[in-house]
Amino acid sequence: MLKRLRLKFVLVIMSIVTVLFIAIFGLVMHLTKRNIERESVQMMRTMAFRPPASSTMHKPDNMPDNIRLPFFTINISDNGELTAFGGDYFDLTDKELLRKLVNAVDASSKETGILPEYDLRYLKNDNGRMKAIVFADVSSEKAMISGLIRNSAIIGLIAYIILFAISLILAKWVTKPVEKTWNEQKQFIADASHELKTPLTVIMTNAEMMTDKSYTENDRAGFTKNILSTSKRMRGLVESLLELARLDNNRSLMQFDSVDLSKLINNSILPFEPLFFESGLVLAADIEDNITVRGDKEKLGQVVSILLDNALKYCEPAEKVCISLKHQTSNCLLSVSGAGAPLTKEDRINIFKRFYRVDKSRNDGQSYGLGLSIAMSIINEHNGRIWAESENGLNTFFVSLPV
Repeated sequence: MLKRLRLKFVLVIMSIVTVLFIAIFGLVMHLTKRNIERESVQMMRTMAFRPPASSTMHKPDNMPDNIRLPFFTINISDNGELTAFGGDYFDLTDKELLRKLVNAVDASSKETGILPEYDLRYLKNDNGRMKAIVFADVSSEKAMISGLIRNSAIIGLIAYIILFAISLILAKWVTKPVEKTWNEQKQFIADASHELKTPLTVIMTNAEMMTDKSYTENDRAGFTKNILSTSKRMRGLVESLLELARLDNNRSLMQFDSVDLSKLINNSILPFEPLFFESGLVLAADIEDNITVRGDKEKLGQVVSILLDNALKYCEPAEKVCISLKHQTSNCLLSVSGAGAPLTKEDRINIFKRFYRVDKSRNDGQSYGLGLSIAMSIINEHNGRIWAESENGLNTFFVSLPV
């Protein structure tokens, strides 16, 4: 899929480049040709309105300096006699050729035009007394246009190759987030399938044993209890997956309002105090009063519960867990720290990924490695930041929120 996406991106870019090149070079060719033609016609008009010269074939002394292209003029008298004069670029002694040129011009109704078979541009001038036709050689114009086309083709080809290489690099760069998301999605599906496979296997095994009549009623009651408890854990997993899906698609329907974060954290601590006591842990709180943020009260409370639950599961026994909230310049900083297995730099990054566990042996069967991922999604929706640090034997999770 990613290769097809990159190919489509390159094709779109190169199609746009092709259209732009054709438009730009076509416009340059058109304007250049028009300018050369206009300049040539202007010089021919200058010759047409110049007083008749003698029949010499050399350039007259009074010829204007702006006449640069090879040209000559044919004057036609009332009796049809032809008189040609101009530069020595042309052989004006061939009366038959001159007559063919005049006849070819007379066959056209246009005042000016080109005789392709002779590579000449003509301009008619009829002042009543004498009819004159000015001719100018256009072979140099053709050579100039051909050179321009050749140079444009070379420049265009080089630019096309360079832009093609750049488009390949851009395609890889642009699709990199898509590739990352695609790989994460595949990993997410694989992990979710693995996590669901275990409880489903337990449920199916206990259900099959319930059908075996060799087991007593007490055994069957135990099987039923196992099925019920496993179903509850699987329901928790499914609800967590749905929560992540809603957060990923911005359909969590968060209701932002002014929230007293200090009061919210104090209330969230209360149900965890007996749990920490039963686990032999000490929960110490240092909450600064009257810190208010704008957010969803329920979701922010969920983040605090996730961090405390994480500390409860992974902190070393007989240690102290500290939760603090401090006001800073333009934000507030929530931290939850406790002693535990040191987190490596890789762990501190991956710990917020879905289904990631630093110590899988500490899993109690009710945690699926989704809590911190949900917390990160919630904090991101609140324009905040969540991260982990590990030093001096303490693992600390920080949450920064704008006040």
